[in-house]
Amino acid sequence: MANFNRRQQYDTGPKEFEETVVQINRVSKKTKGGNQARFSALVVVGDKKGRVGVGLAKAHDVRNAIRKSIEAAKRKLIVVPLSGTTIPYSVNEKFSAAKILLKPAPPGSGIIAGGPMRVVLEAAGIRDAVGKILGTKNKISNVYATLKALEQITGIVEMKKKPAKAETKE
Repeated sequence: MANFNRRQQYDTGPKEFEETVVQINRVSKKTKGGNQARFSALVVVGDKKGRVGVGLAKAHDVRNAIRKSIEAAKRKLIVVPLSGTTIPYSVNEKFSAAKILLKPAPPGSGIIAGGPMRVVLEAAGIRDAVGKILGTKNKISNVYATLKALEQITGIVEMKKKPAKAETKE
């Protein structure tokens, strides 16, 4: 009989996505039997080639919360159009109380942005950008606002690629 190590059975080799845990929060729910404690995890997943996703999930322990949020992030991936190592143009976006300002930067300047925004931009593969977070310090709102700003870039670039309708003169 072969002696298998269980960890070797589930080793899938090199990972396609880089996973970053942004926030782990202990949450509780008041029930008849007392407080029911759970953990909430916010995870950013990206391949550093233009695909990025965000997942938020809860579970009874931290490991399962992180696993569930990684699965949720992989289901909600978006594609970000890159212009070299930066974004094509400036974007202003608002999500809840968070306001995001995101601008392209010259090559070699790096990501000049705060905490949660930096994590999302690095996961997307953006190496040069300037960002500012206004309004709130809530990490969840700031991550979703950054993702919404990157989605906005995607939509406008696709609109520019569509051919214009030819006008007919009669």
